[in-house]
Amino acid sequence: MSVASKIDEAPAPRQVLLTCVQPTGGFHLGNYLGAVLNWRRMQDDYECYFGIVDLHAITQPQDPAKLRAATLELAAWYLASGLDPAKANFFIQSHVIGHTELAWVLGCLCPVGQLERMTQYKDKSAKQESIGAGLLYYPVLMAADILLYNAHAVPVGQDQKQHLELARDLAEKFNRTYSPTFNVPEPFIPQTGARIMSLADPTRKMSKSDEDPSGTLFLNDSPATLRKKIMSAVTDSGSEVLARDDKAGVTNLLHILGACTGRALPELEAEFAGQGYGAFKSAVADAVVAALEPVQQKYTELMANKNHLLAVIKTGGDAAQKTAYKTLAKVYRKVGFLERIR
Repeated sequence: MSVASKIDEAPAPRQVLLTCVQPTGGFHLGNYLGAVLNWRRMQDDYECYFGIVDLHAITQPQDPAKLRAATLELAAWYLASGLDPAKANFFIQSHVIGHTELAWVLGCLCPVGQLERMTQYKDKSAKQESIGAGLLYYPVLMAADILLYNAHAVPVGQDQKQHLELARDLAEKFNRTYSPTFNVPEPFIPQTGARIMSLADPTRKMSKSDEDPSGTLFLNDSPATLRKKIMSAVTDSGSEVLARDDKAGVTNLLHILGACTGRALPELEAEFAGQGYGAFKSAVADAVVAALEPVQQKYTELMANKNHLLAVIKTGGDAAQKTAYKTLAKVYRKVGFLERIR
């Protein structure tokens, strides 16, 4: 075989996908079904970077011991949920040199007014007497998280779309100011995925910060607790198990059952026709408990072997650092910094 033929047969580089989560506790069913299951599917199609962004977490007051514990716990939930460090680059933000350094460079290109117009900044600052500069600078650090790995695609929720737009703006501005360097990242909209709503108020997304704890199914809830929350979930005054706009609670439970079993909503509607809510909710509870049992078991095993968990974190951090150093060296050279003598 000729050299040319070998080159022709070489696989094309995979696009880079990055997604990050703050380690602030409360990993719940919405995170698992709505996000992590999709990330698990992406591992074979993209070069994935999965980050735990602890630097972002301290824009709000944190108990240091609880933050460290939550970081390790989130790493364990990631792995227990099927994210594979053999397939993806799995890192903790503060372990990688480059995030804050690139954020400074990007911040020097970013107008303060653009940051002050960020919806999340305005909402959070309106509720606080004292505002740290980190809250204002948060979107620039998020842009650095994305551009440090030259991500092509970023899965984001509605609340982060504005921040991704800033990352795109800063990538384009850097490319214009210096020379083409960064991919302009695109929001990633998965083809499949469940939007899981609160059991207490199905008009709102399931959230760890829900004022009513019965509305959120946490992955560390016991089977008995999961069943109790599901059986008390808000439905409506009727008895039909149908996915309709006027039946938000039942529709949410149908989505949960479908995501846990891999079955389509029409099939589930047909199965529970005429059965009422009791049998339906019981089936949802059975499906959730069964889906989470292996995840909870794996999480327990990982937390019982923290040396292994820390070794996985180090390996992922080393891989992320290699990419980060390459990007940072390129950026430093382009902005005019003198190369450091090693």
